[in-house]
Amino acid sequence: MVLPLSNLSMTLLPKWFAGVLQGFAPLFSARLWPQVQLLVVGALLSPGKRTVTAALRVLGLADDPRFGTFHRLLSRAHWSSLQASRVLLGLLLTAFVPSGPLVLGLDDTIERRTGAKISAKGIYRDPVRSSHGHFVKASGLRWLSLMLLTPIPWAHRVWACPFLTALVPSQRYNEQRGRRHKTLTDWARQMLCVVQRWCPGRELIVVADSAYAVIQWLSDLQQGHPITVITRLRLDAALYDAAPERAAGQMGRPRLKGDRLPTLASLIHDPETHWEHVRLNRWYGETNREVEIVSQTAVWYHNGLPPLALRWVLVRDPKGKFSTQALLCTDVLQTPLRILEYFVQRWQLEVTFEEVRAHLGVETQRQWTDLAIARTTPALLGLFSLVTLMAHERWQGHAPWVRRAAWYDKTLPTFVDALAEVRRALWKVPTFRTSAPGREMVQVPLDFIERLADALCYAA
Repeated sequence: MVLPLSNLSMTLLPKWFAGVLQGFAPLFSARLWPQVQLLVVGALLSPGKRTVTAALRVLGLADDPRFGTFHRLLSRAHWSSLQASRVLLGLLLTAFVPSGPLVLGLDDTIERRTGAKISAKGIYRDPVRSSHGHFVKASGLRWLSLMLLTPIPWAHRVWACPFLTALVPSQRYNEQRGRRHKTLTDWARQMLCVVQRWCPGRELIVVADSAYAVIQWLSDLQQGHPITVITRLRLDAALYDAAPERAAGQMGRPRLKGDRLPTLASLIHDPETHWEHVRLNRWYGETNREVEIVSQTAVWYHNGLPPLALRWVLVRDPKGKFSTQALLCTDVLQTPLRILEYFVQRWQLEVTFEEVRAHLGVETQRQWTDLAIARTTPALLGLFSLVTLMAHERWQGHAPWVRRAAWYDKTLPTFVDALAEVRRALWKVPTFRTSAPGREMVQVPLDFIERLADALCYAA
């Protein structure tokens, strides 16, 4: 007997699971909403590839002749990914950042895809396989993701939770269709303005890599309600004093900058530079890390571009493990130590990209229509945040469960533990088709069942 899809989803899903997803219900029709919930459950429980058919198989729906309705949910159905991003951000803020400034991480990643029907793909530098001395090209799709950098109480560290991801088509794709090509910074500016409209009155602090150290882009974000941006700065950047005050009755155009300052590269070896020792609680996998910093305010200027007031921070390692680097912050009132603490959080974006590839199947999906492509990858990235929210609901009343071993004395949960907790809870309820009651029953030791369930919950 084939159960109606609505009965199969609405009556069997646990309350904690349905409660997290309930905010998305108004975005879908009553006919589509049960399918959405089933597809989410299938994506969570599936090991390996995250295709629609893999999700249906793990739910026991491989024989359901209505499998096409799940494909059409991604390729044709009317619903807004942008509105889903807004709901997801609202859930994250309610759970983790109900007040205060929002710290956002901004970064792009390449989803390696091939095929003649993948129209938006391009040839890009592969950041995973490339190095300073080795350049590797990759064919695929470029995605720009905006993530909330927030402390997770039960993990005792900052996680990067994706909530808004946009496809950045290649220049050739836009030229073939007669469209204006938008660069990464164009997309980033648009995405940040959208978030600013969603969260009126909240201060936005954006952490990004050196690709976003662009004077024009940074200046545009200072118009109206300024958005603070922290990123890397070139050591040979042209920095100046602030323009002197204009005298009464002075003729001519107002000055944009003052006198030229020494480059940051020259300050590194200058014996007159006074370095300050600071200690960071977290530093790229280390704790209580000591570094040396020096900071000042300046104006970054280039001919034909608007002057940008900023605070720069030089960071030097007394142990000599990393080369001296410079950071900039568009808020000149931020303290150097706080700027450095914000920037160190940027590494969590790379961690999230690795987690979604290893455990949520990013790059294994096989959709080829434009609309399905534009929806599937952002949905899988958003699934990282949904798992975090669901684990947060599960661990509200008790300590989190952490997978330990004799050779690995793990004390704090990571994302793989959060995903296993959600899977373990879902496997305990009949969210998938079971065998017919007339089948022969075989007794299996409980210890074996528990080890089998553990392997399923931690399967990549």
